[in-house]
Amino acid sequence: MKNQYFGDINDYRKYGLLRALQSTGDGSLLVAWMLTPDDGGQDGGFRSYLEDRPIWANYDPSLFVGLADLLRSPSQRSVSLIERSGLLPRTRYHTAVVPDGRSERDGWRKDLLRAASGVDLVFLDPDNGIEVPSKPVGRKGSSKYVTWREIRSLWKAGCSLLIYQHFRREKRQAFTQRLVSELGRCTGARFTEAFRTSHVLFLLAAQDRHAQRFGEVVPLLSERWSGQIEAMGLAKRNLGTDCENMKMITSSTLK
Repeated sequence: MKNQYFGDINDYRKYGLLRALQSTGDGSLLVAWMLTPDDGGQDGGFRSYLEDRPIWANYDPSLFVGLADLLRSPSQRSVSLIERSGLLPRTRYHTAVVPDGRSERDGWRKDLLRAASGVDLVFLDPDNGIEVPSKPVGRKGSSKYVTWREIRSLWKAGCSLLIYQHFRREKRQAFTQRLVSELGRCTGARFTEAFRTSHVLFLLAAQDRHAQRFGEVVPLLSERWSGQIEAMGLAKRNLGTDCENMKMITSSTLK
């Protein structure tokens, strides 16, 4: 995640999904921004939806108005704006910038686990998604990915997980099914699902105690966010596999 993206159309959908997941029950949420430095690029400039209120406000009126107000603020665009807004209920935040260095990344992971203590759902918001073999921890650019080790650590701490994921150069349906399957094997989650937008995926692994609550969100999304956020219907029972083996599984799949 980069601060330059704040408030764009992808953010609107992302926060809409989080608000939907928080709309049933009284569970707590940790947003782990996985911040990396702004790069000065044009990505994140897609805010023209705010000029078309009759269409876009209907998906989540409170969120739409809230984001529009925040973006009119003279403050620099930053995720800190939504942290102070109250638009995400029962939420705390992990704001540390993700390092590339191996030892620094290990320290970041430990801090993340401390921040996640007692939290029901952790949202991981990396620039690109789950790690790939070409960007192991310690290599430049590895900060743009969440690692299988981090996923497994949070799962073992009792957290359900939602992970931001860019599409790769694969057929989207097959890519999504593969990642959902890998996430299920890694965590042992018996309820996994993927939510698709026009540009990205959100991968969900639910602890058993949260599965019913998150399952109730699917029809809500279909009703509120039709055409913008789609539950792909991949929820299923999975067999556990140690996350340490996921790198080999992913690597061999990509060859």
